[in-house]
Amino acid sequence: MKAYIFPGQGAQYTGMGLDLYEKSSLAQEYFEKANDILGFSITDIMFEGTAEQLKETKVTQPAIFLHSVILAKVLGDSFQPEMVAGHSLGELSALVANSVLSFEDGLKLVSKRALAMQKACEIAPSTMAAVLGLDDKVVEETCAEIDGIVVAANYNCPGQLVISGEIEAVEKACAVLTEKGAKRAILLPVGGAFHSPMMEPAREELAAAIEATEFNEPTCPVYQNVTASAVTSADEIKKNLMIQLTAPVRWTQSIQAMVADGGTEFIEVGPGKVLQGLMRKIDRNVTASGASFE
Repeated sequence: MKAYIFPGQGAQYTGMGLDLYEKSSLAQEYFEKANDILGFSITDIMFEGTAEQLKETKVTQPAIFLHSVILAKVLGDSFQPEMVAGHSLGELSALVANSVLSFEDGLKLVSKRALAMQKACEIAPSTMAAVLGLDDKVVEETCAEIDGIVVAANYNCPGQLVISGEIEAVEKACAVLTEKGAKRAILLPVGGAFHSPMMEPAREELAAAIEATEFNEPTCPVYQNVTASAVTSADEIKKNLMIQLTAPVRWTQSIQAMVADGGTEFIEVGPGKVLQGLMRKIDRNVTASGASFE
């Protein structure tokens, strides 16, 4: 079965989407529509902006979403997903790709999500760290023993788990995990503690916007971050999306479930190759490639 996977924050690069814009009139149409919806020229920043400008959360998230979703549109009839999943922000791209959300509603939610997360980051100093080379259980148990807020946030692939929370608690957890044999436990250059209780103010704000948005039945199952299992009910998809910002991204488990359910060919739709790299670490028996519109 053909599975399409959509990247999250961190996949951006300067000049992203320009080739799409130049080669496809359909892509141009969607990019211009996005500029109108957002109220600023995101295409200028994507195509000509600096890495610094692209790093701003209010730009990064819509930029990655637009690259993914417009690429899927440009693929036309060759885009026939039998299952989809998206990493964190990528879940919203996946929901537009399997017709749960319209392009306009998806982009509005992404913009709202980015601004709400930015606001939550400013309320209290917080951070994330990547822990390499330890069993998930060891990381989870260590986080539970630390004073303060620190939780497992992104299960990226076996031996790579990102933790998230208050700066002091995350630093303490990194020190303990290094003692326990982690190959590396390094703070990430992020604005805050995504997928942790620290995102509760953003979750509430985004949940209200999700509640007011129309969700359609999907054209194929979506493997959501929160459940790591196939979801085909619009109501359930909506409910899971509402808690995504404070819940962990169960990416490893999602991919394993997709493979168990018959996924054999995984195609990454969007900028970069991050998810293809993770795929090879999760399961070497399936193929992983990037979507091409040439």
